[in-house]
Amino acid sequence: MWANTCRISSSRLFHTTVVPEALNRAIIYSQHGSPHDVLRVLTFRDPPSLPAPNTLTIEFMLAPINPVDLNTIEGSYPVSPKSEPALLSSHGPIFVGGKEGLAKVVAVGEGVSGFMEGDWVVMYDHRVPTWIKRRNVLATDLIKLPLTAKDGLSEVNGAMITINPPTAYNILKEYADLQEGHWVIQNGANSAVGQMVIQVAKYRKLNTINFVRQRDDLEALSQRLQKLGATKVLTYDDLQETSLRNRVQEWTRGKDIRLALNCVSGPTTASMTRLLGPNAHLVSYGAMSKQPLLLPTSLLVFNNLTAHGFSQARWNGTHPKADLEALVGELAKMMLDLPGSNNSNLKEPMHEIVRIADDESDEAATKKIKDLFKKVIEGKVSKILLKWSQ
Repeated sequence: MWANTCRISSSRLFHTTVVPEALNRAIIYSQHGSPHDVLRVLTFRDPPSLPAPNTLTIEFMLAPINPVDLNTIEGSYPVSPKSEPALLSSHGPIFVGGKEGLAKVVAVGEGVSGFMEGDWVVMYDHRVPTWIKRRNVLATDLIKLPLTAKDGLSEVNGAMITINPPTAYNILKEYADLQEGHWVIQNGANSAVGQMVIQVAKYRKLNTINFVRQRDDLEALSQRLQKLGATKVLTYDDLQETSLRNRVQEWTRGKDIRLALNCVSGPTTASMTRLLGPNAHLVSYGAMSKQPLLLPTSLLVFNNLTAHGFSQARWNGTHPKADLEALVGELAKMMLDLPGSNNSNLKEPMHEIVRIADDESDEAATKKIKDLFKKVIEGKVSKILLKWSQ
């Protein structure tokens, strides 16, 4: 993937430096473990050169931190990361973090068609790491965004267009025949995917019942989710109320709910599924509680509940690239606030951009990253996007 490989001696792997323009930079790890223990910021030589045939040189504009990134670093993700060939060490392979990001094409190699300098691109192959300032990538591993800032697409939405929005879009589309006015229930509604589910549902004129955990700022969170399009916002404590089923029947005017979305698992998910009607579908795309999914057998036997698991990575692997390109293009259009959209366009999730400046030493930048990931793991921050800045 790199046109030039530079060998980093073990004595210089985690050196402290100020970054000249000719050097590259990445967030790396050499062993699995907790991200705030194993991640480092590394500056390394990357001599300027033309991209190799069939590749492009890209510079990353923004790269989010997703739960799948944490799982990969911890070693619990089923797909092993690719080591970084540009970073060779006598201590073993070096990995760059990140599976998603927005980049700009800065050079086009021989034999590449369909791309030009200045294009916005995202990763088709999520094994291509994104927490790096600049890299060469095979053209086949990229998707060109049909829209950019001049069209009204934000960098934030562009950087997160290949994992969470497609997940929300697909889990609402592929399991139940939902028509305008139908209802969907979900837990983890304030997660990045949960927020996107609310918005895609609003775009399709679907209603959502959204469960979140009890918290001090519940009223403010409820207002934010309702502003995105949530029909109802409840807590997991509400699932224990015997009157909830009757309240739900009033909201839906007696119509059955046929789709539940789960990213939490554990006992609250079983309680949520009791609100479903016959022949409904439960789609699980995560397990943030780290507890097993427990379902009452009666729901499967007497209500014909069907449970599914969804992974956007698996979806990508079972569909041609053109399908993801078409989906990304559709989502990009849904993100634009066009005349007549009635404010139903997909909004940026609540987020914070963390900048790593060129004049920060590797030591200072590493401390910033370690402190940041500790907060991420503790759930003390919103969605984080990383940005290399001058």
